[in-house]
Amino acid sequence: MAFGITRNELLQWKSDIDKGKIAFLTHYWLDDRFPDIHTVTKVGCKDLKLLSEWGKQYGLKKEWIHHRKDGYSHFDLLGQKQVEILFNEGLEDQLKTFSILHS
Repeated sequence: MAFGITRNELLQWKSDIDKGKIAFLTHYWLDDRFPDIHTVTKVGCKDLKLLSEWGKQYGLKKEWIHHRKDGYSHFDLLGQKQVEILFNEGLEDQLKTFSILHS
């Protein structure tokens, strides 16, 4: 279950993806499979080759892309990998907003 984002933030993420950009969306998240994880960052792009190439620099495999019929395919970033990537991408504001600097 996702929460902690506004409709406008979701629409902006989708708009950026539609424009062919690598887009980031962090939100609170609860999933019984990951009891110690409380946030997720979705990194999407309409150009799956570009998304795959972007992910390689962080050790993400193209097989990990969640392929969506609606056009919003994405990687899910969790835990320390999420922190590492958000920091390296200059998105420390998302780390602070969701209190995940300590993850």
